[in-house]
Amino acid sequence: MAYIDGQVGYSEEFIENSRGMQLLTCKWFPVNQEPRALIFFCHGYAIDCSTTFKDVASKFAKEGFGVYGIEYEGHGRSGGLNVYIDDFDLLINDVYSHFSKIAEMGENPKKKKFLMGESMGGAVVLLLHRKKPEFWEGAILIAPMCKIAEEMKPPKPVISMMNLVIHLIPSWKSILPGPDIINLAIKQPHKRQEIKDNPNCYIGRPRMKTMSELFRVSLDLENRLHEVTMPFIVLHGEDDKVTDKEASKLLYEVASSNDKTLKLYPEMWHSLLFGEPLKKSEIVFNDIVQWMETRINTLQVNANNNHEAKSQI
Repeated sequence: MAYIDGQVGYSEEFIENSRGMQLLTCKWFPVNQEPRALIFFCHGYAIDCSTTFKDVASKFAKEGFGVYGIEYEGHGRSGGLNVYIDDFDLLINDVYSHFSKIAEMGENPKKKKFLMGESMGGAVVLLLHRKKPEFWEGAILIAPMCKIAEEMKPPKPVISMMNLVIHLIPSWKSILPGPDIINLAIKQPHKRQEIKDNPNCYIGRPRMKTMSELFRVSLDLENRLHEVTMPFIVLHGEDDKVTDKEASKLLYEVASSNDKTLKLYPEMWHSLLFGEPLKKSEIVFNDIVQWMETRINTLQVNANNNHEAKSQI
């Protein structure tokens, strides 16, 4: 499917991963210009990117960015059991394979490449960086999942049951209701309803193996935050009850990157670009665009200086 809506073009297609599953990929792009840089977006748990991220992606396209997304196995319109993640490493391989191919197509190798991830997508971004640290010009981490907030941790009986069950029936759903993530993440009631009414989003109980994988990945990231070397901006709502703002602070403090920025937003929740009132989400959006523009300009100046230096040799 492809269409043009004013200044923004959109296209989508299904690709097949190494396990024979069909994954939906999508692209937003400015119609009247070549993209000045590329954004590779990684969505969060239980939502999609083709519909939930559509308005935000279109805004980035209007600012001159090409935006690429992929819906993970078991998410959105991609194949697989709903929100079932058997092995997070395989999910990372799917995303890395697709984004790498896009980054090497046509004129794209000449363009600056930024990873962007929200919530669980932030974890995906950090793991993509780990696979090829020098490949990306930077990352935008929106309330990243580096550590599970205390309010989101399942009760101890659920954890004990999870450890017993995952080896026998890994796709089994938790029998106890967990926190209502939508109500905790999204401030605007009409935006909550949008998610609940969206057939591409999942609002049921989490699956045991998925929960286990999210815990595993969160612990791994928390223990290796010092290995992050790429430029990044991490943005977090101060009233976030889904992912831990303290983990974002820790990332900023211990990451080895020489170019790192932390933005905390008072009275804002987890879903900064989708779930907040427009006036507040615009602040976050503008901070992200400004951060990218500064890096694009700096990288271009450095490239020009290097070219001049070589010419003089």
